[in-house]
Amino acid sequence: WTTFQTLEKGWAYNQDQLSSTHPIVAEIRDLHDVQVNFDGITYAKGASVLRQMVAWVGQENFMAALKEYFTKHAWGNTVLDDLLVELEKTSGRDVRAWSAKWLETAGVNTLTVEVADDAEGNITSLGVRQSYAEGFETLRPHRAVIGFYNLTDGKLTRTDRIELDIDGELTEVTEAVGKKRPDLLLLNDEDLAYAKVRLDERSIETAVKHLGDIDSSVARGVVWGSLWDTDAQMPARQYVELVLNNIGQETNSTAMRTQLLGLSTALRTFVNPQFRDETREYAADRLWQLVQAAEPDSDAQLQLVQAFVNQTRTAEQYENVQRLFDGSITLDGLEIDTDLRWNLLCRLATGGRATSEQIAAELERDNTANGQQYAAQAYASFPTAEAKAEYWEKIMVTGELSNMIQRYAIAGFKAGEKELTEPYIEPYFELVEGVWRSRSHEISLQIISGMYPSEPTAELLERTETYLASLPEDAAALRRQIAEARDGVARALKVQAADI
Repeated sequence: WTTFQTLEKGWAYNQDQLSSTHPIVAEIRDLHDVQVNFDGITYAKGASVLRQMVAWVGQENFMAALKEYFTKHAWGNTVLDDLLVELEKTSGRDVRAWSAKWLETAGVNTLTVEVADDAEGNITSLGVRQSYAEGFETLRPHRAVIGFYNLTDGKLTRTDRIELDIDGELTEVTEAVGKKRPDLLLLNDEDLAYAKVRLDERSIETAVKHLGDIDSSVARGVVWGSLWDTDAQMPARQYVELVLNNIGQETNSTAMRTQLLGLSTALRTFVNPQFRDETREYAADRLWQLVQAAEPDSDAQLQLVQAFVNQTRTAEQYENVQRLFDGSITLDGLEIDTDLRWNLLCRLATGGRATSEQIAAELERDNTANGQQYAAQAYASFPTAEAKAEYWEKIMVTGELSNMIQRYAIAGFKAGEKELTEPYIEPYFELVEGVWRSRSHEISLQIISGMYPSEPTAELLERTETYLASLPEDAAALRRQIAEARDGVARALKVQAADI
């Protein structure tokens, strides 16, 4: 569940906050609706809500209902209500009302901890306030756990647990009154509920200092998720510091990968532009330190190396990439295998420190499907106007690249400094509808999202709004994809403004 929580569930939360969000029960008007609804709502939110249903009716009641459901309808067809009838019988709860709010409405609720204590540190009141985003005015019933975590021998360990129903605008947790206030009050411990979580200030303080000391991977994931916040509750540079201070202690591979991706996103688009270059240089230096401190031959070591390579900025940092590539520096336990060699070479190409001859020689060593994909990425990564023009033509105009090679070429085209891709902002809007109409769904999806301008600016937001207003009625699927990109720009600008 830690793996699902830190990767797929994050996908669901992101999708559910876009203008394109929809209920799990979605209207399907045509084939395009089918294709674009293979998304984080249908899959990841669907699974999250199923887990919440199990918690809400109880595991034993849920399994008893399934047994009766499969027995009664063996070899037959069913509708949703057939399942709800059995769940109501075994649990005694109004599952139809629950289902209507969870499956037939869109959006994600926010649950916020409100806590007060006395001079002795005993809790005098504890409440959970539920809210919704504008336009999605639904308050849902939740089954959740509040964990009490205290620092013991250098570890944040759970010392108490309260499981409860949360419903309406404010839920008073009377069971907590009189208990000692813990170092960390973790709302949605065990990750049963599907909701954004806001911790109290003291818990945030504890989490920032000791996130890596929490002895449960699921609990760490809940905290990571609550602090990875595109609503700008935490300035982006503070989030960068949080990751760099705690990622070295993360033991769950997927959680580490997800947080390193979040770090990359924060550095690329959320940090205020006036601080971005220095923050990225600082982050790369810190990542190199973490690489050197990582356990030899561990997954963490490999992931930290890749994160460092992706953030390389300065001459000294590029020199370390070069030395890893040519073998003049080695790290105990780290094998520079074929994929990592390509990653290093692609980054050297991005920095103008590789040649076409080197890429050709590497492709000769690894003339496989993977090698051809990486080679396309490396060539497209060259920091020259000529390289960008060549791959713009191949991706946007001729459409000569295969599905996978195009994906890697897009990554290379977007790599490097924004000045090289800025000339293609207006051509993108001129060509993208034609791409959508003439290419297959998968190919066009890659291009629409991958080639959308990556530097969030007020000008890009305005241009995108103008473009959306100009689209014809029969381009609903294209409108949705462009609107999702627009939402990302608007959110990034909001977070940048808070990074002060």
